[in-house]
Amino acid sequence: MSSAPSSSTAPAAPVAAAPVAAAPGPSRTALVRRARRINRELAELYPDAHCELDFSSPLELLIATILSAQCTDKRVNLVTPLLFARYRTAVDYAAADRDEVEKIVMSTGFFRAKTTSIIGLGQALCERFGGEVPARLRDLVTLPGVGRKTANVVLGNAFGVPGITVDTHFGRLSRRFGWTTSDEPEKVEQEVAGLFPRSEWTVLSHRLIWHGRRVCHSRRPACGACTLARLCPAFGEGPTDPVVAGRLVKSGPFS
Repeated sequence: MSSAPSSSTAPAAPVAAAPVAAAPGPSRTALVRRARRINRELAELYPDAHCELDFSSPLELLIATILSAQCTDKRVNLVTPLLFARYRTAVDYAAADRDEVEKIVMSTGFFRAKTTSIIGLGQALCERFGGEVPARLRDLVTLPGVGRKTANVVLGNAFGVPGITVDTHFGRLSRRFGWTTSDEPEKVEQEVAGLFPRSEWTVLSHRLIWHGRRVCHSRRPACGACTLARLCPAFGEGPTDPVVAGRLVKSGPFS
């Protein structure tokens, strides 16, 4: 005789929780407005922001910017007076004595590679540009030792052609301000450029670099002493106590 079927039922399978949607970021309009407000605040904070490399010609700025790789502007400015006195033209650099140049620029670091770039730069300028520094980005980036960052420094500060200089400070602050999430300099340049009028690009670069050197440091930003605190999505990455943060602020000069 068969047994009666059991009245018990199998337990229901647990229902998976719905994924929590990420909080939406600011609208494009809000992002642009906040970015431009930050720029205005920086303009008030650093009314004299400028390139901190010393130069008197496009060629001098080009050489100084090459030397500034992995080196402070202050150190470069200690080296360039002698270098610029010895070598005044592209022809001079093209025919420069390697040992002499290396001795002059040694304290800037990577002096052998920099010497190779400087001499090669002089030769390329003589061979392809009549000994003159070209005023177009597409020409500048073909020169030894010159990438987009160096080219934009020269264009913006020697020729008055607006350009964004994505150095380590500019990239770091752009990410903290929420203007970009990228670590790629060219992508940072493109995304930030879209937030500001072209006429602001060069001076914006100076303002962010100045703020990065003085307040918004890489490891311990002085959040509690920052005038941009109420506008900054990254507020709190560094000490928020005003007294503690105030001790982290560097007054400069950096040149």
